[in-house]
Amino acid sequence: MKRAHLTLAAGVAVAALLATQQSASAGPAGAAGPAADTWTGTWSASPQSSGDTFDNQTLRQIVHTSISGTSVRIRLSNAFGSGPLTVDDVHVAQRASGSSVVPSSDHALTFGGQSGTVIAPGASAVSDPLSFSVGAGTDLAVSLHLPTTTGPATTHQTGLQDNYVATGDVSGDTDLTGARTTGSYYFLSGVDVVNPAAEGAVVALGASITDGIASGSNSNRRWPDDLASKLNASGRTVGVLNQGISGNQLLRDGAGQSALNRFDRDVLDQPGVRWVIFSDDPINDLTSAAPGSDQLIDGLKQLISRAHARGITFLCSTLTPVEGTNGWNADLETKRAAVNAFIRGTDSGCDGVVDQDTATHDSAHPTRYRTDLDSGDHLHPNEKGLQAIADAVDF
Repeated sequence: MKRAHLTLAAGVAVAALLATQQSASAGPAGAAGPAADTWTGTWSASPQSSGDTFDNQTLRQIVHTSISGTSVRIRLSNAFGSGPLTVDDVHVAQRASGSSVVPSSDHALTFGGQSGTVIAPGASAVSDPLSFSVGAGTDLAVSLHLPTTTGPATTHQTGLQDNYVATGDVSGDTDLTGARTTGSYYFLSGVDVVNPAAEGAVVALGASITDGIASGSNSNRRWPDDLASKLNASGRTVGVLNQGISGNQLLRDGAGQSALNRFDRDVLDQPGVRWVIFSDDPINDLTSAAPGSDQLIDGLKQLISRAHARGITFLCSTLTPVEGTNGWNADLETKRAAVNAFIRGTDSGCDGVVDQDTATHDSAHPTRYRTDLDSGDHLHPNEKGLQAIADAVDF
């Protein structure tokens, strides 16, 4: 439904390193890098805090692209770090299988012309542009060496992807022998490409349904993945950026910062963003703190206003069924219905509606999932249900 509404070796002075970091996106001196406005995100993960640490280890992390490109850069985040983060020997390559990469595709990335960077706590860094052929719907391996103790790592907890941790600096190795696996992402928050055909990026902002919690690991069957496949099949070139955090809420921090608190970083600051789809966060508000529907609607209005102030189209998603989950009651259902009625109303301010509720509920019992779309917990859709959500997106 649419509506008209329309950085650097350890031991160098940190201050100097951070100065280099600030100019990283411009590329090394003399390099003819793409203009900043030509970058479009092809993959992303929303940063969260963690207590995990690393010391003289290499992370090799696998990302599944949404659109192709002729140049690539990565974004690293120390949003929740307690001190400066040193990163060096950073590589990007096509993934072969497991932790292995295609040797001929391996390239080192630089930051301000240097082999690494230091990122201040709360800050981020962008690598220099690299001429590199990126395919749509393919796997890239991003490897980075962490030479010193990192302190608490900025992470994305529910990666649903095997990533790899190895001892020492092995970023340039084809295979990582003896590496352990992890299902989370660390420090890597985005991969961007240059593609002249790109219309822009759509950001999926949400909670566990957006994060793909009931989809298979290593399957790339979250609904934003399904949306990327749908758009590519239709001939459109639109980056799809998944900014879901399992357990996330609209109004309160908890499992990650609230949608209100992370909206600038996770939506407005994404490269090439033109659309945002706000999805399932309010379900977690309702099943935890139980705010009034008017509070949720006010929070939604704030997000809509902030998006419109930046010229970004805002698509509102209705809330999926929750009857059968622990804590469900008639009051919760009344509030869910009120939020959905607001979203479907003509004066909501939404530029369009993704009707996840209609796409997934049992028509004979609308407060419940269709049996064939239910993961079994009556809260999360299975992969068929996630596909139904992607099919409901139209912009």
